[in-house]
Amino acid sequence: MTNDNISAPPPWMAALEYRAVPERAQMTSLLPLLRRLPKGDGHPVLVLPGFTTGDRSTEPLRRLLRDLDYRAYGWGLGVNVGPTQRILDGISERLDRAHGRQGEKVSIIGWSLGGIYARELARARPDLVRQVITLGSPIQMIEHDESSASRIWDSLSKYHAKGFRSPDREADRPRLLVPTTSIYSRTDGVVNWKACLIRKTDRSENIRVFGSHCGLGFNAAAIYAITDRLAQPAGQWQRFSAPWYLRSAFPRARDLDRSKLPLAVA
Repeated sequence: MTNDNISAPPPWMAALEYRAVPERAQMTSLLPLLRRLPKGDGHPVLVLPGFTTGDRSTEPLRRLLRDLDYRAYGWGLGVNVGPTQRILDGISERLDRAHGRQGEKVSIIGWSLGGIYARELARARPDLVRQVITLGSPIQMIEHDESSASRIWDSLSKYHAKGFRSPDREADRPRLLVPTTSIYSRTDGVVNWKACLIRKTDRSENIRVFGSHCGLGFNAAAIYAITDRLAQPAGQWQRFSAPWYLRSAFPRARDLDRSKLPLAVA
């Protein structure tokens, strides 16, 4: 590996991914409170799972969003084995279906690799997308960068569609035309947290929480941020500001320093 590569988190951090189990248990225990979060306006929300997972992993989040009056959809494509042509075609069709039922723009939540799909959908079809929220998504990674899942990724790469990943880092690509939020943890044991950062603009932000990569979809702080973002009226997006009594759950976030990529990430 050279200094031009993004490296995986250290092994000791990967070992901390067991925290996803208590994060899931905490979500269950907090459901009575989470169901009292602000209700939505009923717009569609498409939730895309992370690498090697499927709709089962996002079901708790989608069930909560339905309780909050959103029309939440899974992707219905089985296990996320990476960007096969079937998956790329399938998520595009799923976006069309979610939009077409009521003709409303769709918010897309993508966990890890699902967030990379979400951003590509928004880049290709901004007319259908209301906003994008990513959870631990290494959007700055390109070929030859590494994560803790790189070996599995490499073993499945022969099935992946050619040209899905741009040769340029996300920082060097045109900005998305829709509001975007990247939620990340500095103790992410699967992907390097700095690879999750996006450029801060009047329509993009980074939100930092405490937690694991595999538990972000169950993480109470992440869920609060997600529902806060979704509850904003259409066309009135503003950057996240935690209430004073929850500020300790949202440590100060870093924003992408384009001049330090990729060296600062290794």
